[in-house]
Amino acid sequence: MIKAPEYVSAIKPYIPGKPIEELERELGIKDTIKLASNENPLGPSPLALRDLESKIETLNRYPDGEGYYLKNTLSGMLGVEGDELILGNGSNELIDIAVSTFFTSKNNAVMADPSFVVYQMSITSSGGRAITVPLKDYKHDLDAMLKAVTKETKLVFIANPNNPTGTIAASDELDLFMKQIPDDVLVIVDEAYYEYVSDPSYPDTLRYQKAGKNILVLRTFSKIYGLAGLRIGYGIAKKNIIKEMNKIRNPFNTNSMAQAAALRALEDREHLKKSLAINSQGREYLYNQLDKMGVEYIPSEANFIYILLKRDTGEVYEELLKKGVIIRPMGKHSVRVTIGLPEENREFIRKFREVL
Repeated sequence: MIKAPEYVSAIKPYIPGKPIEELERELGIKDTIKLASNENPLGPSPLALRDLESKIETLNRYPDGEGYYLKNTLSGMLGVEGDELILGNGSNELIDIAVSTFFTSKNNAVMADPSFVVYQMSITSSGGRAITVPLKDYKHDLDAMLKAVTKETKLVFIANPNNPTGTIAASDELDLFMKQIPDDVLVIVDEAYYEYVSDPSYPDTLRYQKAGKNILVLRTFSKIYGLAGLRIGYGIAKKNIIKEMNKIRNPFNTNSMAQAAALRALEDREHLKKSLAINSQGREYLYNQLDKMGVEYIPSEANFIYILLKRDTGEVYEELLKKGVIIRPMGKHSVRVTIGLPEENREFIRKFREVL
């Protein structure tokens, strides 16, 4: 019998939620509200949807392997050169590409705990070691992460804002960290939710890249742009870092529909404004209601809220599921709830109150 290496067998796979239709069939419910995956409740940009229709007839052709038009637009927006950009099948693929490019089984990588689970999965699947550093006050403890770096460390992951807590590493903290990190370590800053951030202390990570630092900034079209189903994201780094990553990147790794939709989504500033507004309004509503209920939560700079419970997470999750509300259990006494449409937020609060 063929066996996987022990380090692969030890991985706990990422478990996505079941399709809503299947859950409704199993539980005998309808009109389910999904607040588990941090998706944009408004959906994709109308401009992106229209452009997708025009691309259907070209699906017999392979996509642009370099993503020329999308990278050209991003280059102008971000003030970087095209060969300082790399496209990925979601930013998840770019995490795997970075690990495959710069990491070996003899190395380790430093990351926060809890944070995005894919970092640890990617490192473990390579046979290397993931060093996890507990959050401090639900934020990245960059001082402790710096102390955790050893001679074998090749990568450091910083989710900013952090998933699942929604907290940020501030500019002064990251400045100090970047000044002290060894030159042979690549810092991967995952900014999947950066468009949602309003805190003025949030760092401009591209200035580190432009200053020649070993940093890879990851961003995605899955969140505020509402294109999660098309799987497309991008990374920004120095030319030599991108050049090496492109040696590992599969040909045609981002499909033509995803590239076209992402390009139009960048142009639709009105949809971006509406998405920000509905998230901001929903966040304040949920804060207000949770305060009234006496439920503790962590203030968020993203499109979700990390809620602390005084009872078993699994029980709360299952009871809400039976009532047609899907949230994300995160630990023994915490859950993550995506900010939805106004009516979805109201329905969540009503049923959450019933469960508690």
